[in-house]
Amino acid sequence: MEYSFSKSVEALSSSAVREILKLTQGNQVLSLAGGLPAEDSFPIAEMREAFNRAFDQGAKALQYGLTDGYLPLREWVASRMKQKHMNVGVENMLLTTGSQQAVDLLCRVYLDEGDVVLVENPTYLAAVQLFQFRGIRAIPVDGDAEGMDLDDLAKKIARYRPKMAYVIPTFANPTGKVWSMERRLGLLRQCKENNILILEDDPYGEIQFDGEAPYRSIFSLDEHPENSCVVYTSTFSKIVAPGLRTGWAIGDKRVIQMMVKAKQAVDLQSSTIDQIALQQLLANFDLESHIDKIRASYKERMEWMNELMIAQNWSGVKWEKPRGGMFLWVNLPEHVDAEKLLAASVKEGVAFVPGKPFYAEQPQANTMRLNYTLLNREDTQLAIARLGKALELYNQSLAVNK
Repeated sequence: MEYSFSKSVEALSSSAVREILKLTQGNQVLSLAGGLPAEDSFPIAEMREAFNRAFDQGAKALQYGLTDGYLPLREWVASRMKQKHMNVGVENMLLTTGSQQAVDLLCRVYLDEGDVVLVENPTYLAAVQLFQFRGIRAIPVDGDAEGMDLDDLAKKIARYRPKMAYVIPTFANPTGKVWSMERRLGLLRQCKENNILILEDDPYGEIQFDGEAPYRSIFSLDEHPENSCVVYTSTFSKIVAPGLRTGWAIGDKRVIQMMVKAKQAVDLQSSTIDQIALQQLLANFDLESHIDKIRASYKERMEWMNELMIAQNWSGVKWEKPRGGMFLWVNLPEHVDAEKLLAASVKEGVAFVPGKPFYAEQPQANTMRLNYTLLNREDTQLAIARLGKALELYNQSLAVNK
């Protein structure tokens, strides 16, 4: 059989993170690569009880359900979003199989092949992968530690006439940056003026280390949520457990209903039993205290990794200490190719993600992303020591080959 795949598959590349995770399976390689939550943060006993309560509902828990999602869970999410200044009802919401599906569904219903979406550079690599797969042109906007540069944003809007902007304004993946209020409002204003839809991806917003800083979502800043130019998506993966594969999207009900139609064609619905169990967990569980524990744990792990890296005293290596999220973005000396350094690092028993796959254009080879949430204190210390050894050997090999 000679298989003839679609033209779109030609642009489809494997996820760099997933490929690297394969290297860490079944051996002694410590992973700083994946965006994996700490497994000791999962409410295993409480989740087991929640599934038992879900089964108490009988066959309903194993039956087909609404494409929009389990209504009591949507009601719970809507109530919590109102606490975050996002006043939406269940008609403005869709439950998805992880927030990645929300990105995919919106692209399906809103963008055609050749359409332009503005992005940060670097940005979430799975979004870049999706845009490439669907033939969508991702155009990067210049930015700094406070978000997209508003002047460059205006230039790119005038030049490319984009249909959408994709942003992660709070503890971004991979950089960890937090947009200022000025940049959030500036993006919102320019997109409203030019009829550009904003896709605001917020998987990490709950994981903040600096108290009650007012990191308002862009969606919450729109004074007309009933006719918003923002679609907001988030997930339970980072605050409960990723294996539940449950996220949500909120926005104007006209957009949400188009996404519902697309979901019907894609997978009919997300798992009924998982949604019911999750709702049962949330109804009988102190989620806020749980999130506080996650924040404290991840902050401690981040501080520990930061201390270890400072102690390594790597020449020419720079990074910004994160204020939240799960990642530390590292700029290596210009002569270092992070992909080649990865090969040396795996030999030493540690893995990370090179920065190149996160760029829509003009990738910087001397960048890498480190995850500080998965490993315990001892393994993190060993991983950073191994990374230091790999960098030392890499530099020595370059000196020998000059």
